[in-house]
Amino acid sequence: MSIDIINGDLANPAHAHALVQLLSEYALDPMGGGKALPSELLAALPEQLANRTDYLFVLAKDESGFVGLTNAFEGFSTFKGKPLINIHDVIVSAHARGRGVARRMLQQVEAIALERGCCKLTLEVLEGNQTAQNSYRAVGFKGYELDPVMGRAMFWEKTLS
Repeated sequence: MSIDIINGDLANPAHAHALVQLLSEYALDPMGGGKALPSELLAALPEQLANRTDYLFVLAKDESGFVGLTNAFEGFSTFKGKPLINIHDVIVSAHARGRGVARRMLQQVEAIALERGCCKLTLEVLEGNQTAQNSYRAVGFKGYELDPVMGRAMFWEKTLS
């Protein structure tokens, strides 16, 4: 089975639909929280993302349709004085796992980052998601630290609403 990796375009209705469908699938997975996203959010999301200049996404497609999605946002590294890409979601449909889909999408995001002059890619991963960690390590990701004495960076959040 052939897999095509495509730079997403929210002006393309098929790409916008794939974004919503794959994000919905991911939300229902235990690694995505195991709960459906509100239909109002899903309906508004393509337009909201289309209005952001820092957003990019990559899709994977095989004979059955769209099977992978990577959502990412451009940020900026103050220590390097260059842009970076934060990979926010990596989604592969259950029936397409184990075929290198995530690896290929991450390679495409890396190519986009290099074209944009980015200094690095960042992402977050759950401690218990060993499959994703293995995929990320396979394409060069590793834990982040400035100084081993201070330890590895941690991802924290504070919900505002």
